[in-house]
Amino acid sequence: MPEPTERELRAALTTAARDPHALRRLVDELPDAPELPEPPYDESALRRLAHALARRAATSPDLHRALRRWLTSLDAEDDRAAGVENTIGTSARLTGPVVQARDITGGIHFHTPAAPAVPRQLLPAPGHFVNRVAELDLLEGLVAHGGPVTVVVSGPAGMGKTTLARRWLLGRETEFPDGQVYADLRGHAPEGPASPGELLLELLRSFGHDQVPADLNGRMTLWRSATAGRRMALLLDSARSAAQVRPLLPGSAAAVTVVTSRNRLTGLGPEGASFLELPALATRETMELLSRRVGADRVRREPEAALAMARACAGLPLAACVAGARVAARPRQPLAVMARALGGGDGGALDALSIEGEAAVRAALQESYRLLPPELAAGYRKLGLLPVPYFSSAVAAAVCGTGDAEAERVLDALVEANFLEDLGPDRYRFHDLLRLHARERAAAEESAESTDHARRRAVDHYLSVTTAAEALLTPTHRTLSRDYAGQPSPAPFTDATGALRWLVEESGPLMAVLRDCARRGEDTAAWQLADAMYPYFLRIRPYDLWTEAHEIGLAAARRTGDRDAVARMLTDGGGGLRNAGRHDEAIALYHEALDLAREDVAAADPRETHTARRAEAQALHGIGQSHQLAGRLSEAQVYFAQALTLREAIGYRRGAALTRICLGDIALADGRPDDALPHLTRARTELLDENDPYDAARALTFLGRAHALAGLHDTADRQLHQAVAEFEATGSVHWQARTLELLGRGAEERGDMDRARDRYTESLALYRPVSEADAGRLAGRLEGLRP
Repeated sequence: MPEPTERELRAALTTAARDPHALRRLVDELPDAPELPEPPYDESALRRLAHALARRAATSPDLHRALRRWLTSLDAEDDRAAGVENTIGTSARLTGPVVQARDITGGIHFHTPAAPAVPRQLLPAPGHFVNRVAELDLLEGLVAHGGPVTVVVSGPAGMGKTTLARRWLLGRETEFPDGQVYADLRGHAPEGPASPGELLLELLRSFGHDQVPADLNGRMTLWRSATAGRRMALLLDSARSAAQVRPLLPGSAAAVTVVTSRNRLTGLGPEGASFLELPALATRETMELLSRRVGADRVRREPEAALAMARACAGLPLAACVAGARVAARPRQPLAVMARALGGGDGGALDALSIEGEAAVRAALQESYRLLPPELAAGYRKLGLLPVPYFSSAVAAAVCGTGDAEAERVLDALVEANFLEDLGPDRYRFHDLLRLHARERAAAEESAESTDHARRRAVDHYLSVTTAAEALLTPTHRTLSRDYAGQPSPAPFTDATGALRWLVEESGPLMAVLRDCARRGEDTAAWQLADAMYPYFLRIRPYDLWTEAHEIGLAAARRTGDRDAVARMLTDGGGGLRNAGRHDEAIALYHEALDLAREDVAAADPRETHTARRAEAQALHGIGQSHQLAGRLSEAQVYFAQALTLREAIGYRRGAALTRICLGDIALADGRPDDALPHLTRARTELLDENDPYDAARALTFLGRAHALAGLHDTADRQLHQAVAEFEATGSVHWQARTLELLGRGAEERGDMDRARDRYTESLALYRPVSEADAGRLAGRLEGLRP
């Protein structure tokens, strides 16, 4: 690959300079790139930059390759603009910009994944924001010094910390071309704060990483890599501690991070954080805020009542907003009515809700709640029972026991009254203070039977929709019972793609409901929800959540005494442990499942042992897989042979095919491709017959490797390319990466180092979000092939 010349680079830079932001992003992303001059970009500045790039490329292979790829992409864009078209032949796989001449025929696979949208997750600041001039000036001063900025905005609940942060960051939106990201750390939520691992999962999804490492260190590493060099803003809202925040800090010197907390979080000082403690609003500022909420004319007509309201709100914007929203909804009600209520020192029920000792917030909430119409008050109380960080209108309809239209009306009214926050689209949440208040009112005003029914309706909604997703994504897994108190909810999707998307988006609420069911002793619902989430765990592979869900599910199933449920939790939980590298722990679970199955076989009528025999084979297969992943191939082969014999005896074709894949894989590891081919060929055929495209693609990948080892390289490449396409269709990123790696290995074994490097590079890009171990291993192999 020839070195990029200064002339080539100057011409390219001149073209790219038409979009200064795009040029800056490009140069920032180049390894070893020199400093980019400030716009406007005149000819002399571009000439100096081109000279510096060309000089550095001569000694930096990474920069050399990056520049060549960029120049090639510009050439391809020029060709498209000029109407140049190419035809491609043989079996080809195209990723990224490609320039090709002459005719090509044959099978073609195009892979052009859409780039994820730049995240813009901050909600608009409310129009009634007032004052905070000194605080905004202080924040501006922090940014002026350059470098990474982390600032902790602290203060009591209801002080407007989040609103201030949003107002400031949104005012600088153009300075964050790589995104503005939000995370709710739920530091004071009744269910406890969010874990760093859970938060990193959501943050990585913001930048298009749907599959992430299972362990916290892997997620931290990926997060720092994903944010490196990005000019982005990050709002970490409602933090409990410095330890919760520290893993979430981005890996970019150009990032601005704002943390809001009721605590000062001085432990972030070593990370270079600055600290801003937010004071209460002055009375005149509270008056201005009320004036904007209820109307200046009403305040002028009743200045003494307005002043009494402002003083009662104690300088807390949340109290003023809630009180003002209720007054605004009653234009004919005198302000004096609310002023008397706020200053009345309501005891009793209010004393039962001690929210950080802030009587102003409590009083404003209570009086505003008292003025809600009965149906809205009931909805508020029941929505507060939800243990989830956010919820949809369908969930609201379920917990309130209403139709969708009525639920949406209640949600709209509660948002208008400042009792709920609309995250859009169709996503709502409580401020943690309001959730506490809603639960206090539910405990005081709802019967135990009413709250139990409301909670159960919400559980039934999540369980029924998750089960519908399971039926679409893993129909062979959908065999165990489901117990609903009422009618199951309709699913908001109709195909497997929509089902997986829903599981990914709702994984946080699903885990929250699962944990809540276990806490409340709803054991059947707990294990059934863990069982229904299986396709999410299998496809996305969040190993920490996989193992946690099945630990909870196993304990719950044991308490119910349901042997089928216990067996399922053991084998599915063993799968999570096995894939997370905890092989011996997995084997222990599988052996317990094996003992259960053999007890059932011994106790059953000989004519009715099919189910127990199938469970026995499943446990044997799992033990074999665990030994195989641990590198104990001879032990694995013994258990696979037993599982295959049993599965064939009971006529379980799909299970037998899966075991044949494993036996074929072991033969390949032993260098016996001729022994592997019969197993893999039959497995491929039977899995296609069983309509299992995911596992059929796995069989095809191993078939391709077997043919490569047998010297049939054209057949191998054709099969592996086809397998990649099939894995893309099923959404399996890990297996796409593994198959591309095998393509690279085959090319390396034939001495085609350029093709090997290309395939390994593609594989590495896919491995990084899903497997830190595989990414590290392949990065080392790729480094050894550098020219």
